[in-house]
Amino acid sequence: MEYIVNNVDDLPMIAKEVVKMLNKIKIVALYGSLGAGKTTFIKAICKELKTDDNVNSPSFSIVNEYVTENRTIYHFDLYRLNNINELFDIGFEEYFDSGNVCFIEWPQIVEDYLPKEHINITISLLENGKRLILIK
Repeated sequence: MEYIVNNVDDLPMIAKEVVKMLNKIKIVALYGSLGAGKTTFIKAICKELKTDDNVNSPSFSIVNEYVTENRTIYHFDLYRLNNINELFDIGFEEYFDSGNVCFIEWPQIVEDYLPKEHINITISLLENGKRLILIK
């Protein structure tokens, strides 16, 4: 799927489409440059999932946990990781195997460990502040 985003008001419609996919696939890898809007898009998805938690980038904690009425969501930001051992130290495999939704920003360091069934989302900056969101 491919979407052109003119502003943040466009995100809820796209987030609803991702939420439908999360019924079957729980791991979501998000790619994009700094400032592309990965965390903003995760906030929109979490809002659709009905979390009351404050959704923000776990840049320093590596992983944040959000709770909804019927599920737990894990949000990873791997930008600051130097090597995969840092993820093994926090037991990332348990998060991935938990059956809960996992959003992973900057997933390049963990690509070899992602389950075959996962969603890739790439957010690219376009002219005039627009974004291109590719979901596959």
